[in-house]
Amino acid sequence: MRVPIAHSLGKEEALRRLHARSGELAGMMPGGMADVAVSWPSEDRMALAVTAMGSSVNAAVEVGESQVVVEVDLPMALKFFEPLIRGAVEKNGQKLLK
Repeated sequence: MRVPIAHSLGKEEALRRLHARSGELAGMMPGGMADVAVSWPSEDRMALAVTAMGSSVNAAVEVGESQVVVEVDLPMALKFFEPLIRGAVEKNGQKLLK
């Protein structure tokens, strides 16, 4: 699942905000109970490993000048929840960038 989120911050400011607020991600997951491991494999890419309710999901956030693109690798068991997850990614992604 690929979710682009537009912003007008510029790349550097978007990166600064994501670095500063990445610790808030676990509380933003649907259901509010998730373990989230965050790493930065490159300067403009954040990797996420999310574990909740017995499922694990990997995601990545690519930061650009005018948008961030969140890519979530949903297992087949969670495909049914894609609209809910997409909505949460859009809403909370915008919150992280504020």
